[in-house]
Amino acid sequence: MIISNKLKIFNDPIYGFIGIPSTLIFNIIAHPYFQRLRRISQTGLTYLVYPGAQHTRFQHALGCMHLMEQAVQILRFKGVKISKKEEEGLLCAILLHDIGHGPFSHAMEHTIVEGVDHEAISLVFMQQLNKEFDGKLDTAIAIFKKEHPKKFLNDLVSSQLDMDRLDYLKRDSFYTGVAEGNINAERLITMLNVVDGDLVVEEKGIYSVEKFLMARRFMYWQVYLHKTGLVAEQLLIKTLKRAKELIHSGNNLPCSSILSFFIKNKITLKDFNADVIEKFSELDDIDIMAAIKEWQHNSDFVLATLSRMILHRDLLHIKMKKKPISAIKVKKEFNLFKEKHNLTDEETAYFVFSGEIKNTAYIQHIQPIKVLKENGKITDVSKASDQLNSKTLSKTVTKYYACYPKTE
Repeated sequence: MIISNKLKIFNDPIYGFIGIPSTLIFNIIAHPYFQRLRRISQTGLTYLVYPGAQHTRFQHALGCMHLMEQAVQILRFKGVKISKKEEEGLLCAILLHDIGHGPFSHAMEHTIVEGVDHEAISLVFMQQLNKEFDGKLDTAIAIFKKEHPKKFLNDLVSSQLDMDRLDYLKRDSFYTGVAEGNINAERLITMLNVVDGDLVVEEKGIYSVEKFLMARRFMYWQVYLHKTGLVAEQLLIKTLKRAKELIHSGNNLPCSSILSFFIKNKITLKDFNADVIEKFSELDDIDIMAAIKEWQHNSDFVLATLSRMILHRDLLHIKMKKKPISAIKVKKEFNLFKEKHNLTDEETAYFVFSGEIKNTAYIQHIQPIKVLKENGKITDVSKASDQLNSKTLSKTVTKYYACYPKTE
């Protein structure tokens, strides 16, 4: 499969011109599997909070590839040996790391395909593409699976300081307008090095790492776990759940044939044969929104109301606190809505519910960010920094929420 390499550059609003380094990478980008990412929102329904957040997984993947090219150049300049084959493996791995995302990215993970995360589906896509490209993705797959003998290659694609995080923080900050998330990705990459096979940050880059970790923490609470975005995503998940219930009860719901396939069939990872991969590769945000536009007129009160809430941004009220929200308060709202609309308990639970969310800025014990000190010693970033408190950063912050309809 060879496609003419006519398009040699992309003009990216974050980094400027991004070049395509090889015919293989051009062919991957041109493949329908990858082009689908143009129709997958990077930040789910976050645009209901920040109107500018309309960017896609396609843009993010290209940005990650661009940063990876910079990282390879810097490490080679510092004497780290990276072969042409390893470089291409890195670029392909980071380009394809999110190819398994379903509609609205994380918002619908485990909803379209139950119990399967996007990384597992990404691997299935990569293995399928590897067949089409005659084994040229072997190195990329080894890196993606964190099985490459050069550990730092794996870490460049997936770690607490990888090219994925560097791009999404900078990109999501740009498109949402949340300035606290803007990091100096180029500075961080310039400070990277490799010692004894491990990816490290040179000590003079410590302030950039501090900014990166704090930016990530701010972005989670201000963007990724924003309470309005959270309730919108919960409504989206519940809309699809209701659609599945109705279809399995014998109701016919208008939607695309592709979406219908995934609603009617319980697909697990072992079901991902060539036919299912092909079907999943056609599923995107458009299928979901087109269905919701139809479902807003459905005779089922639950499905129609949930659909209208999303379409018209007439969302549920959400209360978020550091302590669990009173069950008595939730029960009161539950009974009020149930009686008002003459619903069953199961139907009411779509509109009145509670839960919790967690976030940890830095997981020190799993994959520490290592700092190379000027005396040659390696230490953890939380020990090298005079600003970061390892207990504070490593602490899991839990917040509790309750959602219920607004009072008229």
